[in-house]
Amino acid sequence: MANLRDLGLSEYEARAYRSLLQTGPTTAKELSRVSDVPMGRIYDVLNSIEQFNLVRSQSASRPKKYVAVDPSTALERLLEDKKRELEEKVQQYEDIVDDLQGELETAEPVEETFWTASVGPEETIDLLVERLAAADSTIVMVLSTYTEQFFDIDKVGTLILDQLDAALDRGVEVKLLMRPDLVPVLPESLGERYTESLAEHENFEVRVSENVSGTFNLIDRNETVIEVPHPLKSETAFALIDLKDHEFAQSVREEFEPRWESADELTL
Repeated sequence: MANLRDLGLSEYEARAYRSLLQTGPTTAKELSRVSDVPMGRIYDVLNSIEQFNLVRSQSASRPKKYVAVDPSTALERLLEDKKRELEEKVQQYEDIVDDLQGELETAEPVEETFWTASVGPEETIDLLVERLAAADSTIVMVLSTYTEQFFDIDKVGTLILDQLDAALDRGVEVKLLMRPDLVPVLPESLGERYTESLAEHENFEVRVSENVSGTFNLIDRNETVIEVPHPLKSETAFALIDLKDHEFAQSVREEFEPRWESADELTL
């Protein structure tokens, strides 16, 4: 059940305001009686809710009288105060994240092999987005089959494209190599996003080639993220394997480079 305390008032403050709505203009002594707020606290409570702009006082009268502000106005003021508090909190948390960003530096890659995997559409996308966000120097994306998760611009695709945008902004070089038969099935909105934002980055390039197999990503110099399609639904990613192995990544890159050099630039 909604309560004035949910908007920042104390129990005594809430009682005093509700009672003022019932009594109309009244004195602190009378308000203490009808609201069950102790007389020793009533003036502090009234001063507090007056600072919230929930009551008005009539100083000319003796004894001083208080009257409640209209409920709709009072609630709007409490809501605005809460919004302001939340905005300040958000700013504080953003400042903390900015401060920690440089402090919590990722250690230099360990040369030993390490791998992890995720299974299921949501988990695979979470892992891919995480690894794209971790890229420091290069991202290579190779697409040989239509994958709903990547091309669904209204859902997951936006997350991936946002990460590519962010990577480009921090100086990461991004290369996307895909089969030409995938171009006609690209959603129109994806082409618009490419034309309006991604294409303008000098470190972003898309090429097409028939000589493409597999769907995978190379992150920096030692990480390979490999998509495993569903055995019965080739357009759906079943799992994603993230393999950190410098030698393996290097061997994949050596196979990729000549295919990239012989590929054609994408034209939409």
